[in-house]
Parts: sequence; structure tokens; C-alpha cells
Amino acid sequence: MSRLQEPLHISEGDLAKDVLSILQLVATGAEFIVERDAQPLAVIRPAEPSRRKISECIALLPADSTATIDPDFAKDVEAAIAAHRESLEPPAWD
Repeated sequence: MSRLQEPLHISEGDLAKDVLSILQLVATGAEFIVERDAQPLAVIRPAEPSRRKISECIALLPADSTATIDPDFAKDVEAAIAAHRESLEPPAWD
């Protein structure tokens, strides 16, 4: 399950009945909205962003992709990350 999917809705009673299974799903990237009387009460999501292995990323490429992983691939990735270190959400005081 990926974080790109819509959150799953669950009642607080269902969460209490099977918290271990819910947390196992959260560990795989699932997000839950816990509801009380059909009203949102809490959101449970993974603490860290879901990450993909490079093999999973490669598998997502279109069949006609010309992308290659050459000896400088890691340096290219590091440079791309370093070039985008700014916060996506500015602090409230800005």
C-alpha cells in the first residue's frame, strides 16, 4: 500500500479490536482516519515517509525509457538532493 492511496476510514472500536493489524498496515505505508460517530477523530500514518528501493523505481520506468544507472548515478542523486534542501512548507512566522 502506498501513501499515494486515499486514507482508509476506521471506527475507533475497530481500531481497538485489531490495533496490531492496523499498525502493521501503517508500517507498509497505509494511512487511517479514525472516526467516532462517523466524524474524524485522529489520523494514523507512518512516522517516516515511505521509501522505495532503486529496483522498485526502475520497475516503474516506462518500457521505452532511456534512463540508465551509470557509475556517477549516486553523485547525481546527491547533487539533486543538495539542490533542493529548502523547506516545502515555510514556518508560520514567515
